[in-house]
Amino acid sequence: MVEKLDRCWRIGATGLCFSVFGTGGLLLWVTVFPLLQLMVRERRQRARLARRIIRRGFCLFVALMRGSGVLSYEVRGAERLERRSLLVLANHPSLVDVVFLMALIEGADCIVKGALAGNPFTRGPVRAAGFVCNDTGDTLIDDCLASLREGGSLIIFPEGTRTPRSGSPKLQRGAARVAVRGGIDVTPVRIRVSPPTLGKGEPWWRVPARRPHFIFEVGPDIPVQPFVDGALEALAVRRLTDHLNTYFFLEDVRAAA
Repeated sequence: MVEKLDRCWRIGATGLCFSVFGTGGLLLWVTVFPLLQLMVRERRQRARLARRIIRRGFCLFVALMRGSGVLSYEVRGAERLERRSLLVLANHPSLVDVVFLMALIEGADCIVKGALAGNPFTRGPVRAAGFVCNDTGDTLIDDCLASLREGGSLIIFPEGTRTPRSGSPKLQRGAARVAVRGGIDVTPVRIRVSPPTLGKGEPWWRVPARRPHFIFEVGPDIPVQPFVDGALEALAVRRLTDHLNTYFFLEDVRAAA
């Protein structure tokens, strides 16, 4: 009976959290960000302020999820995220991964779907913060590198979407291409959640039987130079992608075997 009541509570609390998230994004779009547009003309400064506001909002959202009992979490190696101009690559098991990472990283940029720039709940923050959109085609890699050169950190999920529950995860090569072409070391974040929740194709109200626990493990930087030495770009990208696939998906399997 207690477990059933707890689950019912978490369904209601999850709905409340996402309602607050959507309402907050809409309010920022119609109030805060228009004022920011009028008061701060310089694009980079405006984007820095917008990202700072978004980070504070995401910190509050994470605190709301934790405080209401929707989930629990821990961060290992958080001090590695306190540096600037990081290329942060992470696996993507749940819908809220980017919220956590942007709450943890100061001034973070990320790659967002172009559709989010037209969504009334998200277009205000996306446009004001100048996030990289994935609909720029051939210039996407250059846009990512430009973001890093401006001093911010960039979050990329190499899978390109949330990890499917079944089948083998597959990394896209775009993230490795950013690292190789820019000569930028990778800061890896391995995300685990038990029991799984908010996965690909999973509605928010399908909460697990017990409260999910997230672990964000920030590993030591992965140097890109060993993958580049003596290799053309295409080969270096493939080597790095294979290494990342092992890092994110195979090491835990081998350890458990």
